[in-house]
Amino acid sequence: MVKTVNKNREIKCQVVESMQEVFASNNIVIIMHNKGLTVSDVKDLRKKVKQAESKYIVAKNTLVRLALRESKFAELEKLMQGPTSIAYSNDPVAVSKILSDFTKVNEKLEIRGGIMDGAYLDVNAIKTLASLPSLDELRAKFLGLLNAPATKIAQILQAPGAQVARVLSAYSKK
Repeated sequence: MVKTVNKNREIKCQVVESMQEVFASNNIVIIMHNKGLTVSDVKDLRKKVKQAESKYIVAKNTLVRLALRESKFAELEKLMQGPTSIAYSNDPVAVSKILSDFTKVNEKLEIRGGIMDGAYLDVNAIKTLASLPSLDELRAKFLGLLNAPATKIAQILQAPGAQVARVLSAYSKK
């Protein structure tokens, strides 16, 4: 019996340590309340979150509270009541967007709050964050802005040559 208790304690310590590493290496952590998600719902959500290079976990509240105490997300400890789950990422917009979209379709998951770069986020702040364009969309717009002048210059330089070719073609047809 003593060996089992010590073994369980070691496993719990490892879980707390791994959660502390997670909290130290991510920019945003979002806490949610599970109200009876099915296994297929959780599987679907994990798949979507993973595509955004984020993670979604269900963990024991007491262990997460221990890990939170030593982190920059310590304020989230007050949200750890009842059946909870955690999503974390380095891309705040992508994970917020996925969770917000999922909660619109499935009422069994409720966003409680989160912290991003030391700032507390309530549910409305997370929904606002979800409405922002993703990092990839911003990169595409920026590249489009950079490419636009070069494209215009190429079109302007190409136009006189094309006009001369059309005039010569029309002249040769006469």
